[in-house]
Amino acid sequence: MTASLDSTLASIAPIDEAIRAEAAVRLDAKTKPPGSLGRLEELACRLAAIRRSLPRDPPRPAIVVAAADHGVWVEGVSPYPQEVTGQMLANFAGGAAVSVLARQEGARLVVVDAGVIDPPAVEGVRSAVVAGVRGTGNIAVGPAMGRDVAMGLIERGSALADELADEGAQLVAVGDMGIANTTSASAICAALLPATPASVCGPGTGLDAAGVARKADVVGAALIANRLTGGNGRPDPVRALAGVGGLEIAFLVGVILGTAARRRPILLDGLVTGAAALVAATLAPAATGSMIAATRSPEPGHALVLERLGLDPLLDLGLRLGEGSGAALALPLVRSAVAILTEMATFEGAGVSRA
Repeated sequence: MTASLDSTLASIAPIDEAIRAEAAVRLDAKTKPPGSLGRLEELACRLAAIRRSLPRDPPRPAIVVAAADHGVWVEGVSPYPQEVTGQMLANFAGGAAVSVLARQEGARLVVVDAGVIDPPAVEGVRSAVVAGVRGTGNIAVGPAMGRDVAMGLIERGSALADELADEGAQLVAVGDMGIANTTSASAICAALLPATPASVCGPGTGLDAAGVARKADVVGAALIANRLTGGNGRPDPVRALAGVGGLEIAFLVGVILGTAARRRPILLDGLVTGAAALVAATLAPAATGSMIAATRSPEPGHALVLERLGLDPLLDLGLRLGEGSGAALALPLVRSAVAILTEMATFEGAGVSRA
């Protein structure tokens, strides 16, 4: 680990259970039967515990979408051409699903090029490319990236989290873009859970049954090629990330760790951000306290990741787009949870009799 990352990890502490309990007491004083708003109340308490203080206003959100290309695409694990990754960088300027949803919610959208092959020149897209690496190696035959590249991307993601916090973001949602990146995410999950390739691989952007079977074979080959199978215990998370991960996944690991260190809630999206969260939680178990699962992806590996992290998603809409679209859709729930805690009348204040 570098000194910078060591400092970030050391800053990640458990959430404040006393504040969670105080928020629950305040909710019980509201004009409703105790617990009658269900998981909305749980969300309000968790948000308070993450920030270590009772909220006064809904958190100002930022959505970070990181994009990169994947060498494993050559193995036929995606029905889409690789150039779609770069094309989507331009689409994030306003036409992508997450762009629409961010605009609707008044959320700041930050798009990051973590290693797109031949990216278009798009105003506002940030570059986080490390050592000129654009696109990973083919994980089926060797490592995705060098450990130094993975560490560099983690540090740049953490630096962005610090920047967003300094500029007033009070919640960070994370999203991804990268053709074939569910293969890399599935490989990370298989290595770190650990789990069999077949149990974590799904259709991604639209594979048929034969395609999913092929994908599982590729993940199995990647684990063998990068010596992430067999042996005792789970592998070093950075080694697994460098071996079978993605450049955008490494960057998102840093965003998640940096946001947890700054005591901000992290809204996770689907499988790919879940894989990044799994790496982050393996590096810093206390970081899971700051994570909120926005949605449950139909990808089978995602359910296993959520179970490992102990997270129950807010939404289950069959979403599998990525981009942070599920996280963006959960923002109204976050806003509503805080509003209930801060604006709803109490029995005493409204003159309403208790049970």
